[in-house]
Amino acid sequence: MEENLVALEAVLGPLHQQIVRASSGEEALKAMLRQDFAVVLLDVLMPGMDGFETAANIKRFDRTKDVPIILLTGTDTDYAYRGYAIGAADFSTKPFAPWVLRTKVSVFLDLDRKNRQLAVQAKQLQRLLASDRKPVEGAEPEERLVEIGEELAAIELQLRGTEGPDAAALADRTAKVRRTVNGLRVRHSA
Repeated sequence: MEENLVALEAVLGPLHQQIVRASSGEEALKAMLRQDFAVVLLDVLMPGMDGFETAANIKRFDRTKDVPIILLTGTDTDYAYRGYAIGAADFSTKPFAPWVLRTKVSVFLDLDRKNRQLAVQAKQLQRLLASDRKPVEGAEPEERLVEIGEELAAIELQLRGTEGPDAAALADRTAKVRRTVNGLRVRHSA
């Protein structure tokens, strides 16, 4: 009913969140399939599809199954049990204290914010882990290969200036390793 929607908007206004109105279960489902929601408030008694049927349909879709639902009702019968059985996260009877409903909605908004932050952090962590598994690309390994080649060349020169039979053999082996490193540089940059 229009007066219920206006009252809910007044109660939830201080939370400074976008509120999407739906005057039937069908409208609510259409809205939920078009955009993401942090929490849904459903009146048990709605025209057409009632709140229980709407909640059950919300829980059926992958896109909406994890959205918490708060069911609202004017009666205090076994509706709570039925609501929890279909997956509602919370239940409030009318008339409800505005601060209680605002607090309940606020908790679900905070959970949604934290879940979104965790999702972003998980993606960042996946990217970091994936980059650690890949061979290092770009200028950094190329520069490192150049440094290694230069160090080997300096060692080779020192060995060639040294007397003794072992010095010449070590210089030859160093030259061979330097050529291999230079070959890696060429293959890496190609």
